[in-house]
Amino acid sequence: MSGSPETEPSGARPNVVVLDYGSGNVHSAAKALERAGADVTLSADKQTALRADGLLVPGVGAFAAVVDQLEGVHGGEIVDHRLAGGRPVLGICVGMQVMFARGVERGADVEGLAQWPGTVEPLEADVLPHMGWNTVQAPEDSVLFDGLHDERFYFVHSYGVTDFPLDAYGPFRAPRLTWAEHGQRFVAAVENGPLTATQFHPEKSGEPGIQLLRNWVRSL
Repeated sequence: MSGSPETEPSGARPNVVVLDYGSGNVHSAAKALERAGADVTLSADKQTALRADGLLVPGVGAFAAVVDQLEGVHGGEIVDHRLAGGRPVLGICVGMQVMFARGVERGADVEGLAQWPGTVEPLEADVLPHMGWNTVQAPEDSVLFDGLHDERFYFVHSYGVTDFPLDAYGPFRAPRLTWAEHGQRFVAAVENGPLTATQFHPEKSGEPGIQLLRNWVRSL
């Protein structure tokens, strides 16, 4: 896909693969990444996904369905291999949720990709889904939210992670966690080495979302 004239020259643009495994919303994510300074490829090919500078894993719909679709293109294996080599991965919405160990949705208890411990569960809120703009509480040293600490982002979800039990150990630093609230506090974003994810949709969040993606693309 072609780049945007408002960003860096094409020679400086990293290549990002949007994993095209059957989930919706891939085209809007691709267009947002292009605006953020990436050359974008839509692909489910394993080698293409492994070679890219960055991999974006989108996701809409049910946790179990997204896991099944990812298995169909060896998505878990692709994510594992990239992270083992320190190669960046970004998950969005259900693409973030499936990075956790389990999802409990409509009576089904489904194993996720288990990159992080924790369970995706229904939020306890008077109004669901949580749909619309909301503020987030990002850590001061966040790379993803650099320059965006007072901005709002667009959410569409009824499930989330309210407890993140992974701490720092050995030489590793603790993940940077960003939180939001809707009925209760939930994880809005995670920055954990090469694995980054957001519960909200940057591609639907206007200029703040583009800037957030730009921050991620620059980190590649």
